[in-house]
Amino acid sequence: MQERSNVGTQLVLTHTVEPGIVRLTLNRPEARNALSRALLSELQREIERLGNDKSVAVIILAAAGQVFSSGHDLKELTARRADPDGGEAFFRETMTSCSAVMRAIVACPKPVIAAVQGRATAAGCQLVATCDLAVAAETADFATPGVNIGLFCSTPMVALSRNVARKRAMEMLLLGEPISAADALAYGLLNRVVPADDVMTVTLDMARTIASKSKATVAIGKTAFYRQAELTLDEAYAYASEVMVKNMMEADAGEGICAFIEKRKPEWKDR
Repeated sequence: MQERSNVGTQLVLTHTVEPGIVRLTLNRPEARNALSRALLSELQREIERLGNDKSVAVIILAAAGQVFSSGHDLKELTARRADPDGGEAFFRETMTSCSAVMRAIVACPKPVIAAVQGRATAAGCQLVATCDLAVAAETADFATPGVNIGLFCSTPMVALSRNVARKRAMEMLLLGEPISAADALAYGLLNRVVPADDVMTVTLDMARTIASKSKATVAIGKTAFYRQAELTLDEAYAYASEVMVKNMMEADAGEGICAFIEKRKPEWKDR
């Protein structure tokens, strides 16, 4: 196993856990893994790089320290109020950068699983909501508390409202109070809640199961899932039907179906 630290700041650590499974670790524990501009840039770069790496099947997003992520770096943002424009340009660049990271995760052909060991707030909660799957410790909690400091969590709202029921999303956004991992599971923000010591074990089990599938099929499915969700019912069925036809023409589909009929394990083309 090798660990690849990004050049320079090392705000995101890249570690190949085993063939096909790579873990990205937010590495600002002293700052509660706040999403500084530099960290966001590194994270986007790594997500896009791994998405294009044919050897990678699954990406795990984790964090160092006791907090998954406290959201945007408020100290960094506040310091830029001294800029001639009051910080407006920097604020806009930061929000654009954060949104680009979230879009990169959704666009990535490899499933991204959040392994949440601690608190995730504001844009940190947005990061969890954006990942395809999420496993959290029983002791973790989640919040979109911007309303408490006069800054409504408008960008976290995008991912949150696409993953939990509207009333629950509005409750989190308007009250700004933390919710437990158990509630986050009930709301639909998480897939599984486990003892803290089991977070990575359970996450790896999920990653291994996904990694055993055809990479091409998983990529087709992930793309189609997010695309159809934004369409009308008629449009979604028309689009999904075309996806199924194209999928059927893939070599792995032919192999998988034959293997099922012949009662044997499939041999995927991308192995």
